[in-house]
Amino acid sequence: MTAHRPVPGRLRAPAPGWTTRADVVVVGSGIAGLTAALRIHAADPTLHLTVVTKDVLAAGSTQWAQGGIAAALGPGDTPEQHEHDTLVAGAGACDVEAVRALVTEGPDAVRELIALGTQFDHHPDGELSLTREGGHHRDRIAHAGGDATGAEIQRALIAAVERAPEIEVIQHALAVDLLRADDGGVAGLTLHVLGEGQRDGVGAVHCRAVVLASGGLGQVFSQSTNPSVSTGDGMAVAMRAGARLRDLEFVQFHPTVMWLGHDSQGQQPLISEAVRGEGAFLVDFDGHRFMQGEHPLADLAPRDVVAKAITRRMIETGHPHMWLDARHLGTAFWERRFPTILRVCREHGVDPVTGLVPVAPAQHYASGGVATDLWGRTSVPGLYATGEVACSGVHGANRLASNSLLEGLVFSRRIAEVLPGELRAWSEPATDTRPEGLVDGEVRRAMQEVMTSRVGVLRHAAGLAEAIDVLGALDPGDPEVDPAAWETTNLLTISTALAEAAALRTETRGSHWREDFPDRDDARAGHIDSWLEDGRIRVEWTYSPSTDPSTTAVTA
Repeated sequence: MTAHRPVPGRLRAPAPGWTTRADVVVVGSGIAGLTAALRIHAADPTLHLTVVTKDVLAAGSTQWAQGGIAAALGPGDTPEQHEHDTLVAGAGACDVEAVRALVTEGPDAVRELIALGTQFDHHPDGELSLTREGGHHRDRIAHAGGDATGAEIQRALIAAVERAPEIEVIQHALAVDLLRADDGGVAGLTLHVLGEGQRDGVGAVHCRAVVLASGGLGQVFSQSTNPSVSTGDGMAVAMRAGARLRDLEFVQFHPTVMWLGHDSQGQQPLISEAVRGEGAFLVDFDGHRFMQGEHPLADLAPRDVVAKAITRRMIETGHPHMWLDARHLGTAFWERRFPTILRVCREHGVDPVTGLVPVAPAQHYASGGVATDLWGRTSVPGLYATGEVACSGVHGANRLASNSLLEGLVFSRRIAEVLPGELRAWSEPATDTRPEGLVDGEVRRAMQEVMTSRVGVLRHAAGLAEAIDVLGALDPGDPEVDPAAWETTNLLTISTALAEAAALRTETRGSHWREDFPDRDDARAGHIDSWLEDGRIRVEWTYSPSTDPSTTAVTA
């Protein structure tokens, strides 16, 4: 066993060169962050709210959401049916009360988005256009611009924030670390800002609450559908502040990501599940529809089922990808329903109207994250989390398609219901005695490669042990203090926690596939919590009964 270097308790950074104050700081500007800010402002307009975002307001993951947002809005559909599909996809690891909140409050939350100005697609008769994706038994996916749902929602939310000048926005701001009070609760947040007037470099926002809505961890892996800003910052900030993370091993790999070649790195083009929802299907190099017989829903099976089937077929045949056949949809349909995907495919030399699209699984979504209760509270007083950075319990072991935007919407609204009434008193930051550290941004490639090869779709004990050793032995170097080093340190912290959790879960469940433990074992149902203690990542498994209604009766 390799001797592992300590995990930093805080990032090495200059002392704050500027200071400001806000009652609440929201970190992130996707659907979760902007909804939280707008709803908190509506609940108490006297509060000083500051939204900080790593890039510009529109640069997060929300804008990339193609398929849509799921809610029981169609004729004959009910929240109970949506709940059933969500619990089945979650493979027994969902929190039933969280799922119930999601599906019952979801329709009104979507209607509120529409009232805010979001322009979803409609049929000629004026009815909302709804489609179906993998794991759903009803047409319940609302979409906009065909396949530009996230971009349209982002546009409407940004416009609403711009109509509320009381909400301060700081762009190009990387969250560095939480400032903690003597009781361990939130007293503020340090940021690194690139050129915001007098706020440049590292500074501090003293505050009474922080809402993390900073997105996922996609850049842990070599190939991901996530944007470059998805470096696990919020999860790492929370962990260093003492929060517990939950179920990090449940990383969803989207089955149909456009294959760009062996050496492709970074963000990859997503071919939305909605394409299969409209009739496209998977074939191997012999033209065989291999999803037939794999699952009752065939090509529309839950994502983990499809990703595993593709990966198995790739291994069996020795090919680096499979094919998506959507030629029969026709030019007019492609141009109307999936104009963005059509354009991206053609930019990469593939025309899905006339040819097959090469696809392979790639990292897509983190179902785990900062553990929260039903109201977004974490284990750190004054710290809340919502959206992909959080583990609210709604996704379990595998997120149901198009539930992610809905989760950010519903649970940000829930945070806004409770936060104004439970704001902490102002506290001065305590002296920070956490050991600081930093790793060189140059180790990122080695980290991503071992995570992809050993902690990706296929996992087993030897590979996970190797990954943990490699991660622990990466030479931190003597890096310059800069955003690349901060991001890489965050990624390495979360990678280590993820690999440790994956090693501890000795079963296959949902998106966590162990070759050496190929069966789901409901005696191993439950959750794995991760936390930082004395420079080490600690992991702990706690049993809880399976919540999969296809195998057991479920009660709240």
